[in-house]
Amino acid sequence: MRSQVIDVRTGSREQVHDITEECQQFAAECGGDGLLHVFVPHATAGIALMELGASSDRDLLAALGDLLPADDRWRHAHGSRGHGRSHVMPALIPPYATIPVLAGTLALGTWQSIAVVDLNIDNPERRVRLSFLSS
Repeated sequence: MRSQVIDVRTGSREQVHDITEECQQFAAECGGDGLLHVFVPHATAGIALMELGASSDRDLLAALGDLLPADDRWRHAHGSRGHGRSHVMPALIPPYATIPVLAGTLALGTWQSIAVVDLNIDNPERRVRLSFLSS
């Protein structure tokens, strides 16, 4: 298994951050066939496989805003207003994804990308672990 950590800056606003290029570069460096496991070791972020651009990322943030409003209902209440929702989000968008790799190329669908989803405006720096498993 090969593994590498990439740093992602999500900033001070809710964000869907595309990491497809970094994942593809790592898969190409590893070469061959295998599985790329993408993991964000944070309690308030997730990994999504989805179409990015064409406003899909804004649609996801809007849907999460409807499902997990940034208000005072959350029992986990430290940090910015509504911070507790950030701790619930990984139950909906898990902190990991596994993608097949064929001949060093991610086997994503035509419109699929890999993204870090982050609602936590209190933590603008994220680390993502990329692990390549092959036989």
